Amino acid sequence: MTGQSAPPSPSPFASDALAGKRVLITGGGTGLGRGLAGHLVAHGADVHLWGRRESVLREAAEEASAGKPDRVHVDVVDIRRFDRVDEAMGALWAEHGPLTSVLNNAGANFIARTEDLSPRAFEAVTSTIMDGSYFTTTAAARRWIAGGLPGSVLSNLTTWVWSGSAFVVPAAMAKAAVHAMTMSLAAEWARHRIRVNAIAPGPIPTDYAWAMLNPTDRSSGGATQTDRIPAGRPGTVAELAHLVIFLLSDACDYLTGQTIAMDGGQMLAGPGTFAELATLTDADWTEIRAQSTAASATSAAQRTTQRNSG
Repeated sequence: MTGQSAPPSPSPFASDALAGKRVLITGGGTGLGRGLAGHLVAHGADVHLWGRRESVLREAAEEASAGKPDRVHVDVVDIRRFDRVDEAMGALWAEHGPLTSVLNNAGANFIARTEDLSPRAFEAVTSTIMDGSYFTTTAAARRWIAGGLPGSVLSNLTTWVWSGSAFVVPAAMAKAAVHAMTMSLAAEWARHRIRVNAIAPGPIPTDYAWAMLNPTDRSSGGATQTDRIPAGRPGTVAELAHLVIFLLSDACDYLTGQTIAMDGGQMLAGPGTFAELATLTDADWTEIRAQSTAASATSAAQRTTQRNSG
């Protein structure tokens, strides 16, 4: 299967669908977070981007603002540290007003044999996804509950929360934990008018993440391959944005505790995992590690070039 191109995806929403919304996106400087930000701004939201690299965040804010710089704000926050999260959340509340929504988007992932992972590598992934999502969610919710305010939490997960996936075990574990958090807090906080949901998109290409999950042509089996998707193509940021806009809007106040898959039928046709990589040799994994390191270096160099040319 050669793969199909995505059809045009015009927005089904009015341009003010998110008017009055103040949305925080963690991991907002790159990938899906960066791509979603502009769509939220275009539909009326004020957006706050958190991440660990200020220059990248500012580039993302400029891209998302579409000539409305007062609508996008950035803050350097290491969401793995609750003290920093709580401090930044308090400052946001004081300077801009209460959030209406949190989008837990920050992630870390790469393919590797689990027996080769160091404790530090495991913690780098799980602390960003699991700890960061919990810290950000609770820092916002404590303030919503104290102020008697409604709120909405949305977490960006994957269908691995149902199937698991070989060779990305830390990410699969951490995202499954956030899936459990989604269901648990939805039941606990519904009485406070706080909705907690999640999305599980299939493959949506973004530069850095795609390179880390496809570092060589030998690692091209499984979760990112369009020939395993019944729709015959990867998804697009615009399609994902439409689902996010709906879930963050006031159109579905009764929807909570759900993780919604949006994967072109991939999970139904067979779990979209990296299990097929079990056929790789030691030499293949050595090459993958080298290519992953090179991809990280290339990404950093490209960001430096973009900053200098700007």
